[in-house]
Amino acid sequence: MHVKQSLLSLVLLLPSMSIAEENPKIHFVRATGEATVTARPDRAQISIGVLTQNSTAQAAATANAVQTTQVIEAIKRTLGEGGEQKTAGYSISPQYQYTTGRAPKITGYQASNTVLIIVNDLSMLGKVIDAASDSGANNINGVSFSLKDDTPVRNQALAEAAAKAHAAAEAIAKALNTHVVGVLQAETSQTPIIRPQTRSFAALAGAAAAPTPIEPGDLDIHASVTVTLEVQ
Repeated sequence: MHVKQSLLSLVLLLPSMSIAEENPKIHFVRATGEATVTARPDRAQISIGVLTQNSTAQAAATANAVQTTQVIEAIKRTLGEGGEQKTAGYSISPQYQYTTGRAPKITGYQASNTVLIIVNDLSMLGKVIDAASDSGANNINGVSFSLKDDTPVRNQALAEAAAKAHAAAEAIAKALNTHVVGVLQAETSQTPIIRPQTRSFAALAGAAAAPTPIEPGDLDIHASVTVTLEVQ
């Protein structure tokens, strides 16, 4: 992990803010520091769907259940204990034929089942996608990458932002021929934001001769901290 970029915004506050209103004798400066830390993901989520069509709703649902079960079992065999699966959505809907001047006519039914697959070993990602495609998945919406535990990088981003804010506030105080007495307040406006990387692709019917290559990108974790220092 490393600091990818940092931005700095500085504001000199006069004793008209809330802290000064409580004690007009307090003089302070405030600075905001921003930092972005990058990290390599170690977890992936794949949205895999099975779409079936038939003349009746029951037939479409039955075919979908069989096909989805095959997909889930194939993924479980591939992942072993290195992942998890959960249903994200299920629907059965009629298909219509539209003719000018006539009411729509139902021509059949479509069943859709979407399963979210969590992969904790990124080296298995391509194999999971191929196993799903081989066993009947016909809709793979993409892969999103994340961290199993994002606390360390969130804390690093906050620490980097706080250090820059503090240094900037001290610089302002020095430029105004004052000296820092202490820290009055330090706050972050929001939880550090993780900007995930997503890879989208089309699922092909049948397996490719070679495993599907998937390369995860870096994650950006952004934090902003505002520090208020008392000066004299």
